[in-house]
Amino acid sequence: MTLLETTQYGNPLINIAVFALFVVATMAIVIVVTRQKTKATDFYTGGAAFSGRQNGLAITGDYLSAAAFLGVTGAIALYGYDGLLYSVGFFVAWIVALFLVAEPLRNTGKYTMADVLSFRMNQKPVRTAAATSTLVISFVYLLAQMAGAGGLVALLLGVSDRNMQSLVIALVGGLMVAYVLIGGMKGTTWVQMIKAVLLVGGAAVMAALVLFGNSFNLSELMTQAQATALDPVTGNGKDLLAPMQQYGATDWTKLSFLSLSIALVAGPSGLPHVLMRFYTVPTAKEARRSAVWAIALVGIFFLITLVLGMGAAKLVGPAEILAAPGGANAAAPLLALKLGGEIFMGVISGVAFATILAVVAGLTITASASFAHDVYNSILKDGKADPEQEVKVARITSVVIGILAIVGGIFANGQNIAFLISLAFAVAASANLPSILYTMYWKRFNTRGSVWSIYTGLISSVVLIMFSPSISGSKSAMLGEAINFAWFPLTNPALVSVPLAFLAGYIGTITSPVRGDAELAAEMEVRSMTGAGAGEAIAH
Repeated sequence: MTLLETTQYGNPLINIAVFALFVVATMAIVIVVTRQKTKATDFYTGGAAFSGRQNGLAITGDYLSAAAFLGVTGAIALYGYDGLLYSVGFFVAWIVALFLVAEPLRNTGKYTMADVLSFRMNQKPVRTAAATSTLVISFVYLLAQMAGAGGLVALLLGVSDRNMQSLVIALVGGLMVAYVLIGGMKGTTWVQMIKAVLLVGGAAVMAALVLFGNSFNLSELMTQAQATALDPVTGNGKDLLAPMQQYGATDWTKLSFLSLSIALVAGPSGLPHVLMRFYTVPTAKEARRSAVWAIALVGIFFLITLVLGMGAAKLVGPAEILAAPGGANAAAPLLALKLGGEIFMGVISGVAFATILAVVAGLTITASASFAHDVYNSILKDGKADPEQEVKVARITSVVIGILAIVGGIFANGQNIAFLISLAFAVAASANLPSILYTMYWKRFNTRGSVWSIYTGLISSVVLIMFSPSISGSKSAMLGEAINFAWFPLTNPALVSVPLAFLAGYIGTITSPVRGDAELAAEMEVRSMTGAGAGEAIAH
């Protein structure tokens, strides 16, 4: 099959044109908004010059990844009720993250999550641990986005050749590095703002068209989707309105569901690239405004995914979705094709592509900032590195991360990206969240407790993922069913790794002879609750 051949999934020429338009337009915006001379450290924060509304849009753009649009829509179309749990989990987690963690973290820190975790601790070991977890989480999250890019373009260009899909993944990686190198945080923020408007707007138009075809009767839509997915004579297929179609087969799958729920709810509170977004606003008041905008937009979007998923089940059908390049991730583009033809499919897919680019750019700048600020400056240079040199290191790091993400994305190609994101959430919930909560709300918490908590959560979650059915030994595994070295029975490790991290933090703290600094603990409490001094550099 050639690239220029018109396929049943739309016209590749139209899709290429739309993709090119999105890339050129967003790159032009990045260049325009970053032309003025700025301080070196603005690479991390965009000058902390964004309003609450602007940052709310950017946070929405950062949080609503390809998993939210492509993965969740596909999961609902194939599994109905069980797929909807992703939407519910992502949204509930968002509220938890914003109200419990985000504002206190923003008030306390400067650039990165490690600034907060190390505020009243021994700097080097805590920063090393926090930077390590940030890099690992960012990498796992990037895998999902790259897999989404490969599947999306495979569908739209009509290519099933793995080499061609790998080339596409490499192209996405190159573009994300370019966004970061040229635009820094300011350029990335503008891309995310535009993408948020396009994504929520595009999804709303699709949902309106689906509901219009059902006289705006959601109940009727769900009933028809159920009838399409389940053969009433043979009983084959999935009953989309019945729970536990995906996770109810055995006791182990039920426990996997519980583990998934923990990861979905707790994970976002430990995602460094989302938390870092709050450093781009000048005041705590604007941070709160950001949260209000983000909650409203994210809530609306995840309500829309129910309509999109059921619409895809009814109009496209599970069989056609699974047969298409990209599998479950193809549900949303195929629905767009059914609703509005080739041009509409090209536009919606272009929005999905912009979504991937925006998220991977945000992830890359977070990971590169963490390495440059926390490892290079704070650890290797004892906090005395030249700001210009620090940013140079961050730029080099972003190139390295881009290369690693490309290689990993090629291996992850074809996986459901909502599922891959849940693994990233599990690592974030295990490695970061216990230490963040202990640091913010337990005065006795000390350096040993923080280091033990981070490394225990990080190592246990990664090891359990590697030896789980997610990687080998099952039909849906990354390496397939033929290769089997899985001994951990759950597809998501959060049920085990999160409690282990909390326990390690507690044991590490109570067994350490070193007590935390009472003055720094008091200062941190005042900062976190009031925002006092948040705009100033933290003296270490």
